[in-house]
Amino acid sequence: MIDTAVEARPAVRALSSSLIREVANAAMGASNVLPFWFGESDTPTPQFIRDAAADSLLKGETFYSQNLGRPYLREAIAAYQSALLGCSISADRVIAVGSGMSGLQIALQLVLSPGDRVVAVTPLWPNISEAPLILGANVERVALSVDDGRWSLDVDKLLAALTPDTRMVIINSPNNPTGWTIDDESIRAILAHCRKHGIWILADEVYQRLVYDAAQSFAPSFLRHYQEGDRILAVNSFSKAWSMTGWRVGWMVVPHALIADATKLVEYNFSCIFEPTQRAATIAIREGEAEVQRLRAHLARTRALLVEGLRGMNRVSVPEAGGAMYAFLRIEGYENSLELAQRLVREVGLGLAPGAAFGAEGEGWLRWCHAVSEEKLVDGLERLKDFLRK
Repeated sequence: MIDTAVEARPAVRALSSSLIREVANAAMGASNVLPFWFGESDTPTPQFIRDAAADSLLKGETFYSQNLGRPYLREAIAAYQSALLGCSISADRVIAVGSGMSGLQIALQLVLSPGDRVVAVTPLWPNISEAPLILGANVERVALSVDDGRWSLDVDKLLAALTPDTRMVIINSPNNPTGWTIDDESIRAILAHCRKHGIWILADEVYQRLVYDAAQSFAPSFLRHYQEGDRILAVNSFSKAWSMTGWRVGWMVVPHALIADATKLVEYNFSCIFEPTQRAATIAIREGEAEVQRLRAHLARTRALLVEGLRGMNRVSVPEAGGAMYAFLRIEGYENSLELAQRLVREVGLGLAPGAAFGAEGEGWLRWCHAVSEEKLVDGLERLKDFLRK
């Protein structure tokens, strides 16, 4: 009998919808709601970056470009990453992609097959943890924990989960939503284990520059430890550090052996990036260091303000973290994070992301993005106080 049901395939139907969007879509644009639910700065992209795109448009640069990105952009990314990390990354390993999320999808498509076993360090942005399921892979989760008031990874527990039949491990550091940041010792241990068993490492380094310690210019990276033959796929983005969330542009660094096949996947996913966007990304990465430093300093101030305010409230706990742009908090007595997030919007106009959006490990928690003005944070803290008083 012919199947006449009008529906997507089972793997797609089984995907979880974004609980962040469920909260945000219901109240987005409401004048009485302060939105802290998305991970983005509340300031527009710097003017000199916008000007580069505008100039490109005026010159008529509106045609197709190379699949992997214009050479000038790939070379700029390679030079930036090499100088930042203190290692050699050649432009022929760099792929410019239409958003960090596109890079993650292409990385997964490069190496995963139906039935493959994937291990992810969680809680985790749902777009990453759900994406392998689209390809028919299975995801096992290894949860971060709070030790001595700080987010922590039990490396031994992770290594025990990385059995020889594991195809890939996904590590996002600095982590969304917790802010947990991996250290070089853990990277070396994980990399040695993955080399031994032939396990791919997908490193989501989108928050690479957003660390709170002023003495650190970047978070520890798997790319610093790369040797020819290593199975490391690193994904990054212009969205966070350069305040370019809406531009949808990022990059990947992959082994030389994968470039030809990655080119095919780029063609079949988005073909190429709009050239004015590539011009903007190039000027951002070449001349935007002052903007990155400004944002880093701002995030350090706003996190301190937010965390101090939250910890001054009864029943609120906020573990320490090394980076990103979030406070992941818990309010004693509230276990259903979606219900709590909806109540906060409805009752006091405070828009936070429910922790359950990031997996079962996040249930009972809330994510608060602090990449906003200090005035907004103070207002938001007052609204949470009002809620707790009720």
